[in-house]
Amino acid sequence: MPNQRRNYGIMRTPSFFADPLRRFLRSNKIATLPELKQTLGTDVDTTVFRKLKELSYRSSYSHRGRYYTLAEIPQFDPQGLWSFHDVWFSRWGNLVTTVESLVSDAPQGYFAKLVEQRRIARQQVDTLFLYCSRDAALRRRQVLARPALSEIPGSASAEVSPEELQASLVLFSSLLDEQQRRLYAGLESLKFGRGGDQKLAELLQLDAHTVARGRKQLLAQQVEWDRVRKLGGGRKPVEKKRPK
Repeated sequence: MPNQRRNYGIMRTPSFFADPLRRFLRSNKIATLPELKQTLGTDVDTTVFRKLKELSYRSSYSHRGRYYTLAEIPQFDPQGLWSFHDVWFSRWGNLVTTVESLVSDAPQGYFAKLVEQRRIARQQVDTLFLYCSRDAALRRRQVLARPALSEIPGSASAEVSPEELQASLVLFSSLLDEQQRRLYAGLESLKFGRGGDQKLAELLQLDAHTVARGRKQLLAQQVEWDRVRKLGGGRKPVEKKRPK
């Protein structure tokens, strides 16, 4: 009996299965990350992305990549596009890769007709042209918002939405073991500079102390090559006693 009571006190990691997500998406076709977390019964983004990866999924190229569906659901048209309730998905991935594919496959290419018709505007930013709203006030906000992307790790030159970048980082982090995840978070924190530990902790859903530890390990070059956990780390094994 004492040994049984001791076992009851052990906190067990909750298990999650992909089937609830499959049923929900087959019924609703598309869903946002908060809806998927509620369906799975978790507050952790990483858990959802792990289960989505098991099922094979796609994210929308419209609505800043906020919607998800199963890879089996879209019925793509000849151009590789599919929409549901005004949310658009592409066989080619995000908006940039979709445009690239459509232009590459067009026998005669495309002219920038929307610019010629003054439905959108074109603003030069450094050595590139940024296509944005024809409304002057909104266009100014869009131009000023471009540097904000550089605050997300690895996004300085990425032509994808912040939501897509965050989802990619969270998914990549979920594939790492404990030490690798801590060191990766510490590395990205160094790029941020002041306040980086807290930003990465919120982004990757880690404790800020864990990020700080990874950062300090990198700076001190104190990396354990042969272990994921330090010797003696982790939950203590339950001690079994033989009855006398």
